This record gives sequence, C-alpha cells and structure tokens, in this order.
Amino acid sequence: MTPKFMLDTNICIYLMKNRPPEVARRFEQCFVGDMVISAITLAELEHGVACSGAAAAANRQALDDFLEDVPVAAFERDAARAYGPARLATGERKRDALDKLIASHALALDVVLVTNNQSDFVGYPGLRVENWVASAGTGTP
Repeated sequence: MTPKFMLDTNICIYLMKNRPPEVARRFEQCFVGDMVISAITLAELEHGVACSGAAAAANRQALDDFLEDVPVAAFERDAARAYGPARLATGERKRDALDKLIASHALALDVVLVTNNQSDFVGYPGLRVENWVASAGTGTP
C-alpha cells in the first residue's frame, strides 16, 4: 500500500505525549499503511529518547508502541535526489537541516506532510502540508 501521509517529528512527539482524541479520530480514518514516518524522523525521536534521562524507559516504550502502528520509510535515492532542489528553494537556513531532509522525503514519496509547525515547511515547491492538531481545534503543543 502506498502511504498518503508522512508524520513530522513534532506531531509524533505530540501524539505520544498528549494523545488528543480529535487527532486520534483522524488516525482512525486512515487505513494501515496510509501513514509513515521518515527514517530521519526516527533518528530525531531516538535522539529524544537518548536525551530523556529518567524518562528514557517510558519514552522508549512510547516510541516502540508508536512504531507498531506507524511504519518507517527508508530515506532512499529518490529522497536524496529531491533534497538538492528542496535545499536550493529554501536557501541556507541552517537551523532546519533535518526539516529539509524530511520535506525532501515527503516530496519523493508524494505524500502530505503532517506537522504542528507548518512554518518550518514554507517554501518547498510542491510540498503539501497539513496540521491535524490545528484543524482539530486542539491548539498547538
């Protein structure tokens, strides 16, 4: 099955910590395989677990549980090729180097990127972005 949505790192963290019912309903509307995360997002989430000190065991379990429902898409050749034009289009904003990789991955897979930080993904030609938290009326994390 071809995915339709890619979840950005911040929405994954928000979902694992807050489990908002409005966003959960949006998940229920999706079929298995409709959503993925980028391998880049998994790397960011793993860093978060490693840095979480006393909460590391609970965060590891939350991430493992999350990954049972949302598969990880490998960052492959098409994503790497999409990175060059995406980086060129968004300039040399160094603070969002990983966002550029995630955006490139979403472009390569032709999926909608779901994020709470839509402003991080402005300027990527052809990138479709949605904020399920804002559209559910739950605010931002």
